[in-house]
Amino acid sequence: MGDVTSTSLTHNVGAPTVNRPSVVAVGTIVWLGSEVMFFAGLFAIYFTLRSTSPGLWAFETSKLDVLYAGINTTILLLSSFACQFGVWAAERGQVRATSWRNWGVVEWFFLTYAMGAVFVIGQIYEYANLVSEHISMSSNQYGSAFYITTGFHALHVTGGLIAFLLVIGRFFSVNKFTHKETTSAIVVSYYWHFVDVVWIGLFLVIYVLK
Repeated sequence: MGDVTSTSLTHNVGAPTVNRPSVVAVGTIVWLGSEVMFFAGLFAIYFTLRSTSPGLWAFETSKLDVLYAGINTTILLLSSFACQFGVWAAERGQVRATSWRNWGVVEWFFLTYAMGAVFVIGQIYEYANLVSEHISMSSNQYGSAFYITTGFHALHVTGGLIAFLLVIGRFFSVNKFTHKETTSAIVVSYYWHFVDVVWIGLFLVIYVLK
């Protein structure tokens, strides 16, 4: 009887530790799943309106500056790479740069923020040009579809920029960089990669597959 108890205790002590996923990370992924459905609805609206007015779409899309939009898209995609470099810096516990070649998470996230801000400003400039070409939210079906789809994405990008500022502020406010700060960097990167992927879809649908 004593041997059984001893064996049981030894087995319990030697049991492997289960590493559970972060609740925040899992919650973010679930929330992004709902965002996927939201943007899927926007794509459906765009395709439906386009199928009912092919002539209007052909006329209005000819006014789009594809090269300009492509450059703006490239800036956003490069920001995703900068964001991931920031995550890798966070995972190794490097908050600030040790040299101009070895940036920390703060520098990489500031660069990501700057590129994202350039993208949003670029979209605002594009909106101004399209309005001068008589494409507005209320002009026709194309205007409504264009501004709704791209506008909601711009709002999501702006939300990501705010998140970066909050995370960077948190990095400056803590005395010690811990697993919580690393999780914050990873979670905000999930969101940023998501908005980048969504924009790739929007760019292809709106600017390439006219």
